[in-house]
Amino acid sequence: MNAHSPLSFSALGSDRVIVVGAGVAGLATALRLSPRPVTLITASPLGSGTATGWAQGGIAAAMAEDDEAALHAADTEAAGAGLTDPVVAARVAQAGPGLIEWLVGLGAPFDRDAAGVLALGLEAAHSRRRIVRAGGDSTGRVVLDTLLKAAAATPSIEMLVATVRGLSQDEHGAVAGIVCERDGDTVHIAARAVVLATGGIGALYASTTNPRGATGRGLALAARAGAILRDMEFVQFHPTAISVGLDPMPLATEALRGEGARLIDTDGAPVMAGIAGGDLAPRDVVARAIFQARSRGTDVFLDCRGALGARMQSRFPTVAGLCAASGIDPQRQPIPVRPAAHYHMGGIKVDGFGASTVPGLFACGEVASTGLHGANRLASNSLLEAMAFAPWIAEGISSIPAPGPAVFAEPRQQIADEIAPIRQVMETRVGVVREADGLTEALRRLAPAARRGSDAALTGLVVASSALSRIESRGSHWRSDHPDQTPVRHSAVTLADVWRMTEAAAAGIPAGT
Repeated sequence: MNAHSPLSFSALGSDRVIVVGAGVAGLATALRLSPRPVTLITASPLGSGTATGWAQGGIAAAMAEDDEAALHAADTEAAGAGLTDPVVAARVAQAGPGLIEWLVGLGAPFDRDAAGVLALGLEAAHSRRRIVRAGGDSTGRVVLDTLLKAAAATPSIEMLVATVRGLSQDEHGAVAGIVCERDGDTVHIAARAVVLATGGIGALYASTTNPRGATGRGLALAARAGAILRDMEFVQFHPTAISVGLDPMPLATEALRGEGARLIDTDGAPVMAGIAGGDLAPRDVVARAIFQARSRGTDVFLDCRGALGARMQSRFPTVAGLCAASGIDPQRQPIPVRPAAHYHMGGIKVDGFGASTVPGLFACGEVASTGLHGANRLASNSLLEAMAFAPWIAEGISSIPAPGPAVFAEPRQQIADEIAPIRQVMETRVGVVREADGLTEALRRLAPAARRGSDAALTGLVVASSALSRIESRGSHWRSDHPDQTPVRHSAVTLADVWRMTEAAAAGIPAGT
C-alpha cells in the first residue's frame, strides 16, 4: 500500500472509495473493491488498535459433513432472540464455506488434523462443530495478517494514517468524502462513497475486552450525518474475561467451555447448574449468571484443571500465555473470570448491500446493524459477517450514482474525551443488568459532554437512551424492572430522536410516553 502526503488526496478522482478502519471489515472491503481505487484510513498503524487481532474463537462456517448452512442459520436466529433477520442469517451462513476458501486462497494457515482436514471447534449455542480456527486461539491475528499481506500486494489500495473528524456531504445530503486530521493539518478528501468499518464500543465500559480506541467514533460520525442507528441497546458482555486487574481485560475464549471447561464459584459449586444449556448456554445467559453470582458476593472461576489444562499450551496458546503472564497455572488453578463489554450488536442500519440510510454512506463489521446478530450475537459470527458483506458492499457501491461536489463545512470543534467518567457511567448504569433510574441518570450525566462535541459521550448517550426506551428484557438487554418480553420490535433512532429523549428524561417524562 502506498502512503501519500496529507494534501495530495483532495484532487483524487470521483471513482475513489474511502474505507475508514483497517480491521477485518475494512481490509476485506478494500480487497473486494479492487481494482477500484481505495483510500484506507486508519487512526493507528496497520495491524494495531483493531479488535480483529484479538479474536480468539474463530470463524463459524458449516464445513463439516454433518453440518449445513440451514443449521448454522437456525442457531444464529435462536441466539438472536427474535431480532435476527432470517434472510440475512441464511445468506451469511451460505457464504461461510466460500469465505473460508477465499482466505485459504490468500494463504491463511487454518488448523488441520493429521489428514489435512480443517479442525473444527465447538462454541456455545452452536449445534455442530463449525468453528474454523488458526493458531489454536489466535484466529483473529492470523486472519488479520493474511488480509494485511493481501492488501499490501494490491496496487489499488492506498493507506493514510489519520483521524476522521467528519463526513462531507453534497447539497442533497449524499456523502461525498471525509474531513480528517493528519499531523495537525485538516484534509478534505472527496470520494464516490465512504465505508465505515470502525469497530465497536467496548472501550466505553470500564470492564472490556476491546482496544482502547473502541469508543464508537464511526457511530457518532454516522449519527451526525443523519443516519438511522438501530438496536443500539444490545451490548454483548463476554462472560469469561480474565479478572486480573488489567485494562483492557484479557479474554478466555468461549471455546474453552466447548472443550470441557466449567464455571465454578469460590466453593467449587457449578455456577450454571440448573440453567438451560449449562456452561454452553448463550453468552447473555452465562454473563447474567456470573453477574448474579458475583452480586451474591462470590467470585467466579473457569475450571480448566485436568486434561484440558494439560493441553492448554498447544490448543489455547494465547490463553495459556495470558494466564502465565498473570501467574496462573490453568492446569492447577481455576481462572478468575467476570463479564466484560465485548461486542455491539447494534449499529448503523444498513441494507443487504451495506448501505446506510444516508446516500453514499456504507458500513461493514461491528459498526453496522445488518440484521444478522439480533439481540445477541452467536459466537464466531462476527468475522464471518464482515467478510460476507464486503463483496456485497462493493457491488452496492458500483450501482450508486456519484455524489455532487462536497459542501465542505468547517470541522466542528472537537473536545478531548474525558473517557474515565464516561466508562464509569456506562459500567454502572448501562451494564449487564439495567433499570430505568440508572439509565435516566446515565442520560443526564452523558448529555452535557455529548452536546459539547464528545463522540464517546454521544455514542454512550445513544446506547443509554435506546436501552431506556426498550421496556423489556431481550437477549443481551436485561431490564431488572421489566424482566418479561414484549412483542418483537427493532429500535431505530436518529440523532434528533436522541436529543428529544434526553430532554424528556431531563424533564422527568417517563420513557415510552
